[in-house]
Amino acid sequence: MNKEFIYTNQKALLGLSGFIAIPMKIIKFSILLVLCSAIASCSNDVDTPYIPLQLEVVVPSNFPALTYTLENNPVTDAGFELGKKLFYEGRLSVNNSIPCAFCHEQAFAFTHHGHTLSHGVDGGIGLRNAPPIQNMAFQKEFMWDGAATHLDLQPIIPLTSEIEMGETLANVLAKLKSDAEYKTLFNRAFGVDEITTENLLKALSQFMVMMISSNSRYDKYVRNEDTSALTPLELSGLTTFQNKCSSCHATDLFTDQTYRNNGLPINPKLNDTGRYTIFENEDDLYKFRVPSLRNVEKTFPYMHDGRFQTLEAVLNFYDSGLVDNGNVDPSLLRSDGTYGIDLSPNEKESIIAFLKTLTDTEFLTDERFAEY
Repeated sequence: MNKEFIYTNQKALLGLSGFIAIPMKIIKFSILLVLCSAIASCSNDVDTPYIPLQLEVVVPSNFPALTYTLENNPVTDAGFELGKKLFYEGRLSVNNSIPCAFCHEQAFAFTHHGHTLSHGVDGGIGLRNAPPIQNMAFQKEFMWDGAATHLDLQPIIPLTSEIEMGETLANVLAKLKSDAEYKTLFNRAFGVDEITTENLLKALSQFMVMMISSNSRYDKYVRNEDTSALTPLELSGLTTFQNKCSSCHATDLFTDQTYRNNGLPINPKLNDTGRYTIFENEDDLYKFRVPSLRNVEKTFPYMHDGRFQTLEAVLNFYDSGLVDNGNVDPSLLRSDGTYGIDLSPNEKESIIAFLKTLTDTEFLTDERFAEY
């Protein structure tokens, strides 16, 4: 207790206007009461349960409706911050050094920048290119083959994969329970002392639900926020894209969320059969999820196995590189019986110019999603 506080209270007790004489014992007792009251007040502040502040998940006007059910897991400040800490937590992996963020770097729309295939514990190499994490709350299924049908369940796949994070949920919980800070954070987020698998996954979802990328130059143009945001070349690319690409890369999510075989030559080193792996349905052979093209300028390399390093290579493939592997999507069949999309050099140039307008710098540099 500082001297000024005591002196001020002494003056109050003495009654400055009349200098009333009060016995020193009473003064000391009164000061003691003030001190006790202050201490009790501080104690009550510590014991008062933290009430999380609900965060608004803003749906951009040019986006479809959310598919994630917020009523079952409302996003709060405490839940979001816990999910963020877990996203960057190496102890979620068996060697305590591979967090989710290892394969999902913010500056590249949360992809594994420059890596053809994702890397994991002990130098393990995955089977597929790490997809971006953005606009997940608008998606119905996840992973290249749709192995996860709910965002809350998606993290289980990389967490338990032997070639990614290689851990068990039981071990992850044991590590977190041994950390007093996590006990506090889970209590703040969910109001319970116990750290559970359900709340671990819900916290990660709250972090990912907020990852909405919707402020590119294209968005500003299409929402009439800046009608001069696109150049003539980019506008030409938009028109060509709408005519030749938007049947698969539909809506302003730039994916119709279907699974298609796009005629890629089979990679003999992987022989990845795609969605067939999940259901062993012959119709799903070599089908992969249509990826979103948002921030595509930053998410290279491309395709499920990262075989193409540039957007030019991707468009050249669609123009003249498709092969008939027995199950190519009918939308890619030309009138002459071959597969592909006819694209002139000028159309390729303009499409690439347009695709770069989908880069959302605000999202890629948003400090809310950055590591502490």
